[in-house]
Amino acid sequence: MLNFDVTIIGSGLAGLSTALKIAETKKVAIISKRQLIDSSSQWAQGGIASAIPEGSLEGHVHDTLISGAGLCDEDVVRFVSEKSAKTIEWLISMGVDFTKNEQNNDLHFTKEGGHSIRRIAHVADSTGRAVQSTLIQKVSTHPNITIFEDHIAVDLITSEKLNAKQFKNNTCLGLYVLNNTTGKVDTIKSDTTILASGGASKVYLYTTNPDVSTGDGIAMAWRAGCKVANLEFVQFHPTCLYHPQEKSFLISEALRGEGAVLKLPNNKPFMHMHDARGDLAPRDVVARAIDYEMKKRGIECVYLDITHRSKNFIIEHFPTIYERCLKLNIDITKEQIPVVPAAHYTCGGVMANMQGQTNIENLFAIGEVAYTGLHGANRLASNSLLECLVFSEVVASQISKNNPSHLIQLPNWDESRVTDADEEVLITHTWNELRRFMWNYVGIVRTNKRLLRAMHRIHMLKKEVHDFYRNFKISNNLIELRNLLQVAELIIYSALERKESRGLHFSKDYPQLDEKPMVTILDPTNLDINQYNQEKGQKYAS
Repeated sequence: MLNFDVTIIGSGLAGLSTALKIAETKKVAIISKRQLIDSSSQWAQGGIASAIPEGSLEGHVHDTLISGAGLCDEDVVRFVSEKSAKTIEWLISMGVDFTKNEQNNDLHFTKEGGHSIRRIAHVADSTGRAVQSTLIQKVSTHPNITIFEDHIAVDLITSEKLNAKQFKNNTCLGLYVLNNTTGKVDTIKSDTTILASGGASKVYLYTTNPDVSTGDGIAMAWRAGCKVANLEFVQFHPTCLYHPQEKSFLISEALRGEGAVLKLPNNKPFMHMHDARGDLAPRDVVARAIDYEMKKRGIECVYLDITHRSKNFIIEHFPTIYERCLKLNIDITKEQIPVVPAAHYTCGGVMANMQGQTNIENLFAIGEVAYTGLHGANRLASNSLLECLVFSEVVASQISKNNPSHLIQLPNWDESRVTDADEEVLITHTWNELRRFMWNYVGIVRTNKRLLRAMHRIHMLKKEVHDFYRNFKISNNLIELRNLLQVAELIIYSALERKESRGLHFSKDYPQLDEKPMVTILDPTNLDINQYNQEKGQKYAS
């Protein structure tokens, strides 16, 4: 049994920054499914929203609340915005070289959809990569940090699962982790466990996210007894590159912040017909507008045009996008960029309070895996990296003050009654089927009929995968599929519970807004989703 003070599941910005802030006093383990560099944070292009520009605090709070469509927790929004300047300063102290203004060498701020002013600090158009590379260098050489690459968390170990009566409340005691290289499952005793595992956008056929975004933390937390909230709000980024050789390359919103215009194939702009803010409307508005135009006109994509800016400006501000497109024979200084919406960000997640604590003792959640109340029904652009940084500081401080510890001997993983899988074609086929019907039935525009169809298929697939999981040795692909099915079920259930259209959730059956919007909270301790599925399925069949 391995033993750590703190185990962090995930190697994105949330996980790495927390590790660095807590490793001075704690023995820390970082669990990374692949290499440290393989996270959604690495792919973030835009930047980090901040209240650094003079007089911009109230504006940042206001813009976040407006984008959140009435479901943000204003106290959390204000808290995060107030901490934003400090987070930028911390990154600079770590060695992140933000883009500067040529005139005075101050930070250069860009603007994205939903923002009323320029307030986004960035490193050209590859902020995530720059930040991740800097922090990876730091954690890789820290004496108190042990890194487990090519390892995937299987499940959390809790006092309730072990029937450990000495704990008054359900408490996280550690976790099981699969070594993808050896196939062995290790037991990790951990006084504190932190979920920093990212979102679940790989549940959809088209996504801007890397392959690791399979909702592992949300699914594990749910199985352990954590409440989840607002999982119906899946943000679809309006502009993912549409090209047969590129299915997940994001075209940053910062292009529209610098004047890029969305156009139809006939070269006519269209966003002004959908929203007064035009191309700089919030992401949910822009994604629905593109989806509407594509379906109305039977077109496969729309186009993003920034050719009116100078070649030098484009290459200087968007070098990554320029080079990536040029490799595909698209010169964005002369040609429009074909784009489509794609699943991008999970706005809901595991419920965590202002200290990052879940309803299970000694289990914290930060970053995209968590629901803190910051994002509401739609995330404001470039608030995601900011959330990771602010809550990493909060969680590190909380753990340092509390010093939790336990001496429970955890049981080893038992695979004495399972065999090697004779074939894994079930996993591949089920994964493909799941992602396709989630895209078709639980996408940008929803109906109850579509949602119930999807839930019926989820119920059947979950049983098949459960039987497979119970009888055969586990693998990385099986763990991810099991988690995706669980999160998909929670997304569908949450969507059925919301009887209105708000933010990222648009239902043709309930197009109106409720006067008193509520957060959708699911509690596994008093909710039998399987029974709910059967009842809804029977109702639908009749």
